[in-house]
Order: sequence, then C-alpha cells, then structure tokens
Amino acid sequence: MKNVPTKKLLLSAIILPLFFSGAVMAQAKKSDAYLVDDRAIPARNSTNLCWHTTDWTPAKAVYECEPDLVPKKIVAAPPPAPAPVLAPAPPPVPTKMHFSADELFDFDKAVLKHSPSRDQIDEFAARVKILNFKSISVVGYTDRIGSVEYNKSLSLRRANAVKNHLVTHGVDSSKIHVEGRGKSDPITGDKCKGIKTSKALISCLQPDRRVLVEVDGTRDTK
Repeated sequence: MKNVPTKKLLLSAIILPLFFSGAVMAQAKKSDAYLVDDRAIPARNSTNLCWHTTDWTPAKAVYECEPDLVPKKIVAAPPPAPAPVLAPAPPPVPTKMHFSADELFDFDKAVLKHSPSRDQIDEFAARVKILNFKSISVVGYTDRIGSVEYNKSLSLRRANAVKNHLVTHGVDSSKIHVEGRGKSDPITGDKCKGIKTSKALISCLQPDRRVLVEVDGTRDTK
C-alpha cells in the first residue's frame, strides 16, 4: 500500500508535462481563425469540422472549412475570338463596256496600243475568264468619214485585235464573236455638221469611233 502514492506521483509526473506540452503546442498551432496542424492545415474534430479559434468570424472563413460561407472563385470566361476577317468580294464584272477606238488604236491602225483603255481590257479579261458565261461579243465601229467598205473592214480588224488580246489573256476564243459595223449606228447622230474633213469634224465624231465589248449569260460558277 505504501507504493501506491509513489506510483500516482510518478504517473502525474508523466501526464502533467504531456498535458501542458499539448496545450502549449495547440496554442502554438492556433491560426487567426482556425487551429492548424504542424502542416499549417486546419485541424478537424471527429465530425470532420474545422476547429475555430476565438478570433473566428464568418469573414475569416476559408473555403476548405466552410464552403457555404466562401463564394467560389469565378473564372472569367475567355474573351470571344475575333470575328474572321472576310476577304472583300471581287467587284462584279461589267456586262457591257465601251472603249474609245482613239484610245486603243492609232489613226487608221488596228494594232492595240498601250493606254488606260487597254489596261481596262486586261482587267476585264482577268475577271471574265473565271466566270461561267455563254459568249462575249466584240463589235467595232468607225465614224462616217471614208467609204462604207473601208470603214467596215477597219472596224472588223479592230474588233479582231481586241478578241486576240482577250484570248492571249486566257479567255476562250470559241466564245468570242466579232463584228465590224463600220459607220453604222453613230452615237453623234446629226450633231456633227459638215462633210469636209477637218480637225473640228474629226474631234466631234470621236464618240462614233469605238469598240463595244458585251458579255452574255454570266452566271455563278458554284
């Protein structure tokens, strides 16, 4: 019986340091709002709830302990992709074009010369050759000066010169029809007076000297 107090004293000597040591450790592991373990992770009780400190407030809640009190972080949606930049639609091909013969040819000649009108024919050929079309009509005209036969021949040779130029730029020759109408269908009508050739008369009749190019039956290739 004399040994009992001694055993109690020894047991107390062991338990009390552990108790006070644990209290000190628990106090040392307190965070601002939660008790944490040695990994700085909030400690949990037997029901898996985090231990609060006396400083805990809802404003200090953390998501892993109180998910209902902390709103989830909303991840901003990525900005929408920019709309694709569409290539501008090619300009429509004109179905009828008038060219001044004076700009296309030298006087009394049927050889195409370099000029803005010839550049327009080049552009026309580049655009029309990719279309699905029925035919192209090329008609040459002259003014009233000179004989009917000569003017018809000259207008036809000039129409053929335009056709050949279109063909060299890839337009199907079988779809190009040429015609020379000479001095017929004058644009000037009876506006230009006189029968004697002069600079004034030649200048007045200039609109009659022309080449007409017309596309028939254009439609989409799709």
